[in-house]
Amino acid sequence: MRAESSRGLAGGGDRIGTKKHPAVVRVATEERARQILDLCNQHGIQVIVGIESDQREDISEVERILRPPEPFKVAKAPPRVTGNDYCPCGSGQKYKKCCAA
Repeated sequence: MRAESSRGLAGGGDRIGTKKHPAVVRVATEERARQILDLCNQHGIQVIVGIESDQREDISEVERILRPPEPFKVAKAPPRVTGNDYCPCGSGQKYKKCCAA
């Protein structure tokens, strides 16, 4: 049995969860299918739900749509150590007399 939600995302586009590219999920029970349909309708996600009791549940496409994107992490350069700074190794000596030697 397959069911389709009635609402698409505003603005359309080629993203997953739109009318053109609905998210496809697989669940084991009708109750779980209703839960997924309700959730998708609340968020305006177009979805096709397949009920297959002998298969493992797969709602990864809906989870991917609902999960906010992770921010990009910019790697900072380590602080520059000059000869008169204390050594970063923790010895307590000046860098020029410790690790730079």
